Amino acid sequence: MRVSGLAVALTAALVASPLVPAASAAAAAPLPCPRPAPPAPGPTPPVTPSPDPVQRAVGGARLATSGLVVPPGVPAPPKVAATSWLVADLDSGEVLGGCGPHEYATPASVQKLLLAATMLSRLDPADVVTITAGDLDIEPGSSAVGLVDGGRYRVDTLWLGLLLRSGNEVANALARLGGGADGMAGGLRAMNEQARLLGAYQTHAATPSGLDGPGQFTSAYDLALIARACFADADFRRYVAAREAVIPAQPRQRAKSFTIDNDNQLLYHYPGALGGKTGYTDLARHTYVGAAERGGRRLVVTLLGADVTDKRGWQQGAALLDWGFALPRDASVGVLVSPGAANASPPPASPPPQALPGGASGAEPSDQLAFAGQLRSASLIGLAVGLTLLVVGLLGRRRRVRTAGTGNPSRPE
Repeated sequence: MRVSGLAVALTAALVASPLVPAASAAAAAPLPCPRPAPPAPGPTPPVTPSPDPVQRAVGGARLATSGLVVPPGVPAPPKVAATSWLVADLDSGEVLGGCGPHEYATPASVQKLLLAATMLSRLDPADVVTITAGDLDIEPGSSAVGLVDGGRYRVDTLWLGLLLRSGNEVANALARLGGGADGMAGGLRAMNEQARLLGAYQTHAATPSGLDGPGQFTSAYDLALIARACFADADFRRYVAAREAVIPAQPRQRAKSFTIDNDNQLLYHYPGALGGKTGYTDLARHTYVGAAERGGRRLVVTLLGADVTDKRGWQQGAALLDWGFALPRDASVGVLVSPGAANASPPPASPPPQALPGGASGAEPSDQLAFAGQLRSASLIGLAVGLTLLVVGLLGRRRRVRTAGTGNPSRPE
């Protein structure tokens, strides 16, 4: 009886140890993001990589949530029909608020910002380059500027075609030109290397244009990092703010010159607009990046997975910019990390298996913590059982010593 009582006491003491997470210590449920009534269901979302708690905390622990994160005491943000979004200061890097900042999503054409962040410094804007048939190999019906096979265009004309009209054939050409001997494959590799350099560890490009591809993802936080790098470039600021551009004639191909307009309606309707990028695919839904300046303060907004209910993507971005400009200048829930300074380990160069079609999505960090707590509890209980068996063995050994030579065999109790 004394041995059984000792075993119970040891087990109870270890299980009650503060090392074992109590049920009351479970992470609080994420705060829901303000959204309008959802529209009719769209396409089935792609399977996403398993959440990495370290990568989700890049920029600050408060950003590691699938829900709403805003500074305490500020007005509620407007309702937007995006699955995730973020508002940040382009200059200070302070994150003013967000909804699921590190949630994986499909980028659509806002991916072209990563192409710009990668290739602007590699290509001379004054160079004249030739378009190939491979550049024109894009999804039928997808956005295109209208470049022609064999046409010769200045690189700065290509940038205008990419950022004003979201030309997918232009994205192919720029990735090929910046990819060196490996062409477009080298360009894609450079884009993914650039994402890791910027700390955008949840971003992986499978196509230079943002047309959907296997294992292609980003997050609202990563987009803000990429946009900040873009807006630091004077040429990018000039291209993205242009309202129209002329695509020159190609006499050999009997193609006349024509004018293109900027797709980003923020430029035409939002005072202080600096530019941005629109995107859409059936899978990604509406995606958007926009920046504006007010009172000497420059903010950027990123949205992913938005549906058009009562507002278009750029209008949802404008509403969030208004909200951000109304906040105090010291309002913050995190920070956009500087290139090379992110506090997360770089992921593999290729997407993890669960990022590809047929992969399994992982649990939320709270589930991971709960599972870790269960493992810890099980380990400590196992330790208690082991100590109990040790005590039983020692007591049994003492009894065998006392009864040696009596002919009575010892037995466990």
